[in-house]
Amino acid sequence: MDLFKEKRFYKFLIPSIIGCLLFVTPLQYQGQLTIPIAVLANTLLDVLSNSITTIIWFLITISGTVTCIHRFYPITWITMNPRLQTLFEIRGFWFYVRIVGMIFVNMLYFHIGPAIIVSDITGFVVLHDLLPILVCVFLLAGFLLALLLDFGLLDFFGALLIKVMRPIFNLPGRGALDCVASWLGDGSIGVLLTSKQYEEGFYSKREATVIATTFSFVSITFCLVVLTEVHLEQYFFPFYLIVSLSGIVAAIIVPKLPPLSKVPDTYAKDIPHSEDIPSDMTSVEYGLQMALDKADHSPSVMQFIKEGIYNVLDMWLGTLPVILAMGTIALIIAEYTPIFTILGLPFIPLYELLQIPEAALASQTVIVGFADMFLPSVIASTIESDITRFVIAATSVTQLIYMSEIGSIIMGSKIPVSLVNLFIIFLERTIVTLPVIALFAHIIF
Repeated sequence: MDLFKEKRFYKFLIPSIIGCLLFVTPLQYQGQLTIPIAVLANTLLDVLSNSITTIIWFLITISGTVTCIHRFYPITWITMNPRLQTLFEIRGFWFYVRIVGMIFVNMLYFHIGPAIIVSDITGFVVLHDLLPILVCVFLLAGFLLALLLDFGLLDFFGALLIKVMRPIFNLPGRGALDCVASWLGDGSIGVLLTSKQYEEGFYSKREATVIATTFSFVSITFCLVVLTEVHLEQYFFPFYLIVSLSGIVAAIIVPKLPPLSKVPDTYAKDIPHSEDIPSDMTSVEYGLQMALDKADHSPSVMQFIKEGIYNVLDMWLGTLPVILAMGTIALIIAEYTPIFTILGLPFIPLYELLQIPEAALASQTVIVGFADMFLPSVIASTIESDITRFVIAATSVTQLIYMSEIGSIIMGSKIPVSLVNLFIIFLERTIVTLPVIALFAHIIF
């Protein structure tokens, strides 16, 4: 069979190349290592900079208003559309989170209400620093993630990496691409990719939850920002090696512990699932066959656009209110209450056991990372010991789950994980990675 004469080969090849170029190809931009989709998102943000806050206010207000109206006075055009039903017909906890998001965005936009909400260190951080770039990422990812998902690329790489991902992490080979997209670009892209794969039935509940909470690595760029904050940027190379190694250790151990080990291997959709490579085929041959079969069923241009519009609306109207509400509340708790400091007290003996200087100060940074990944480094910047600042910075990155972004995005997605379980996973990651980081930090310092 001559592949180059087959139409479906080009239906796989061309979109996949474009997807790789956009999502997983590293490039230097303004002195930083990033990926093209992140550059496009920042460029779009620059274009919309004067109106982006108004756009966010409008999107979250529309989301809350329509949801509220539809709950008490059902809207026909929503009831007749399954996708819009899923978006606006929400009940219980998530209904109230969306309404709180709408209330917060109006308080922040019009600068009214209690200072703890509209403060520059709580709600304004989420509204002005986090959400603008996410609006742009969601717009681009909503349309362009299909290049990775719908034309065979994940199927091809999934087959190639079965022998790595399945025995080591008990995950599908395609999960590796989620990791690469996060590592080179942004953790939010990895979560969106994972959520979409779960919705389409390619990941089970357990696989989606594990990948989202384990493989949505922080980007190289943000690691450098964190290290610069603690005045140790000259140690970037060993820092990132230690972060990567401890992240791999956590990826092996944490999914074997509850609650991740208790998540069932059930699927959102009933589709065939098999990663067994036929005995008469190589991994490459099998991956190519899977990719071409997927390309045979790839969407038309109109389907591509229509699906992209629904994806963007889902992210904008469904996820943004959750991020604003949960992120603001987490930062309020971190800044205005001693809760995170008190919760960090049990870590003092652990820091002392690991012979980390200024253990009491270091312990205050542990749990605050659940609110925002950058807060531990801000607190650590005043600590005198280099090794302590290094350990705090590395730990904050490997903790991975923080409610001002990744945690809220996971909770706003279709991935089935509760806030309590996210916090438990956060603690487990901390306990697993901290000794590894401390061991190598003592070697360096």
